[in-house]
Amino acid sequence: MRKFIAISVGAGALALAGCQSEEADQVEDAAEVQAEQLDEAADASSGEVEDALEEQADVVEEQGEEAANAIDDDGEIAPSESGLGDTQQ
Repeated sequence: MRKFIAISVGAGALALAGCQSEEADQVEDAAEVQAEQLDEAADASSGEVEDALEEQADVVEEQGEEAANAIDDDGEIAPSESGLGDTQQ
């Protein structure tokens, strides 16, 4: 069962990867690199500094995803974001 779930998740990720424009992909990749650098700095820190860096990394990654979505959406609301699924007209 675990193998089936892992394969399904992997296949879903590959399917979604093809849906994003190259420009949006570059924006998201750049944010992920920056977030990864912040995570590495957090790993080298401790206490409140570590927590702040980890939180900042999460924010950077989320902003990158949002920016990439904005590039591809062109102001439209995707069915997955509307709560209506495929029933939109």
